[in-house]
Amino acid sequence: MWGIYMDTPWTRDGTVRAYVVAMAPEVAGRIVAFPVADNQYVHKGDLLLTIEPTDYTIMVQQAEAAVDQARANAENAEREAMRRQHLSDLATSEEQRESYSAAALTAKANYRQALAKLTQARVNLGRTSIRSPVNGYVANLTTQLGDYATAGKQIISLVDADSFWVDGYFEETYLGRIHVGNSAWVKLIGRSEPLQGHVESIARGIAVANAEAGPSGLAKVNPIYTWVRLAQRIPVRIHIDRVPAGIDLVAGLTATIEIDSK
Repeated sequence: MWGIYMDTPWTRDGTVRAYVVAMAPEVAGRIVAFPVADNQYVHKGDLLLTIEPTDYTIMVQQAEAAVDQARANAENAEREAMRRQHLSDLATSEEQRESYSAAALTAKANYRQALAKLTQARVNLGRTSIRSPVNGYVANLTTQLGDYATAGKQIISLVDADSFWVDGYFEETYLGRIHVGNSAWVKLIGRSEPLQGHVESIARGIAVANAEAGPSGLAKVNPIYTWVRLAQRIPVRIHIDRVPAGIDLVAGLTATIEIDSK
């Protein structure tokens, strides 16, 4: 038992982790539809909320009208330039030909610019509907129907249900017996049946207090050094291979991890 306790890499300092997707609208407006609730599970592509689309619909219509006008101007300028090219030198000068050709090129550029603005207006209209990019759970929801959504300001968070993993913080004395691919057993507090997984990766760096720069830019070294030296703890990422039935993973749960180093 002593050999197993001392030689088997294990730690009580484990944490269930998951990626959190922070959703922020790309357009501003009042929220007119909000079909989700706190802690609700949503599928990828499900509607999360809708921003009032009226103003953006009008912008699309205005952009379509501007495109029609720019197209007509471009076609007319092109015809005028072509007519000048076929006239004799007595009817028109080279300077006039170049002037009309330049006007035609400018009209074409204005038409392309109007098309780009129309595309942008349609994109903004599409952005009034925000959909879930992942399968996951709505987390810590505070936004409500009728709130004003500001572009770039986070309004909803999703816990990615397909991204759960476990971080184990192992003492550095164990690292020589931990390798990528080793089997791992993860026991959550309050649960008897462990999760099965394997070592996916080992961190290659942690913060070092003595490396912090002081006011003069020099290293600020802690002058206290006791005769008891505590081992550093290094994060080891555990990929979850199997979750027993009846266990719901929650980011932040505490776990005990044991790794098979054979």
